Amino acid sequence: MDRQRRVVRELLDAHGRTYADEAGIRLKDTPQPLYRLLVLAHLLSARIRASVALATARALHEAGLRDPRRMAEADWQERVDALGRGGYRRYDERTATQLGEAAELLNERWGGDLRRLRREADGKVSELRHLLQEFPGIGPAGADIFLREAQGVWPEAAPYLDGKALQGAERLKLPKDTERLVELAGRTDPAVLAAALVRAAVDKEVSEDTLRRVG
Repeated sequence: MDRQRRVVRELLDAHGRTYADEAGIRLKDTPQPLYRLLVLAHLLSARIRASVALATARALHEAGLRDPRRMAEADWQERVDALGRGGYRRYDERTATQLGEAAELLNERWGGDLRRLRREADGKVSELRHLLQEFPGIGPAGADIFLREAQGVWPEAAPYLDGKALQGAERLKLPKDTERLVELAGRTDPAVLAAALVRAAVDKEVSEDTLRRVG
């Protein structure tokens, strides 16, 4: 157990940062940061490097496409251009369409406010996950990404360690058990723990370096 605790501490010290934070999103339970997280989850769920998805999320923000009203009002080419500036070229045309459609849905069904979607779920995480997948471009992976990151401000979802996070735990020779992992992490925000474990899952060097430093 002591060694497992050291592994978690080394991982968190080196990689304990949420993807939202890395994308420049100061996550709060307010409409704009939650929307920016939804867009980030959409971008990260594609088969593309996380660094490209993060750069693209920042490019969309810099282009002013930071809320669903502005995203829906932007023309398709404007969205394509912003995606291209972030390096998101492989999926730019389809993603530009999906971002517009998702923004329109959010505006029409939930008044542009994801907190209304949260209220509709009525505290049920399974329903949150289902409703998030109503958005074009958000499948099971995208919903998992959103909930992993949002659990700090939507505590009914916590602790949320999905299959990808548990895959990281396995690589680090840690238990694939959410409660035990949270216990090993102490007072660390579960969203930070989840992000660090995902980094271990998607980047072999992260897991190998962490285990090497523990010895």
